[in-house]
Amino acid sequence: MTPPRDPALDPGIDPTTLTDADWSRLLDPVEHHILRHAGTEPAGTGRYLTDPGPGAFHCAGCAQRLYSAQHKFHSGCGWPSFWDGIEAGALSVYRDDSHGMVRTEMRCSRCDGHMGHIFQDAPQTPTGTRHCVNGQAIVHVPEGADVVGIFRAHRADREARGQGLGARVRRFFGR
Repeated sequence: MTPPRDPALDPGIDPTTLTDADWSRLLDPVEHHILRHAGTEPAGTGRYLTDPGPGAFHCAGCAQRLYSAQHKFHSGCGWPSFWDGIEAGALSVYRDDSHGMVRTEMRCSRCDGHMGHIFQDAPQTPTGTRHCVNGQAIVHVPEGADVVGIFRAHRADREARGQGLGARVRRFFGR
């Protein structure tokens, strides 16, 4: 089976044309569940709970820049937290009234991948907001690094990540 064209490796590809089956072949099982089905990783289990250094955080689906490392802060919530997106238009926001509460959901504006939720509970930040992001929904690209190269390595590592997550994914997501 030919792998689908990858919008993270070729910015000329419109990610909205990919099917769910295409995404499942590009993303590891947890990334797919979060980005394409608005899932949430268990608190404290995702990537980037600690600071990986200068650079930017990109959507794990399509590689769009979403957050600057300078906007990351430790909130203690169990997920990576940022006080603002990298630039206007990088994120789309929606009202989310699922699970018996009203929240603001954020998605990548390029591929519509679910990132997490925005809360107004961070008075210590310049915006007063906390973007509570699923760590598996983003990829850190170090300052000065080649985005396509980072994503090529990330995609190549998909099988190893998927294998290592197998039992945990099945237990948590009921697969």
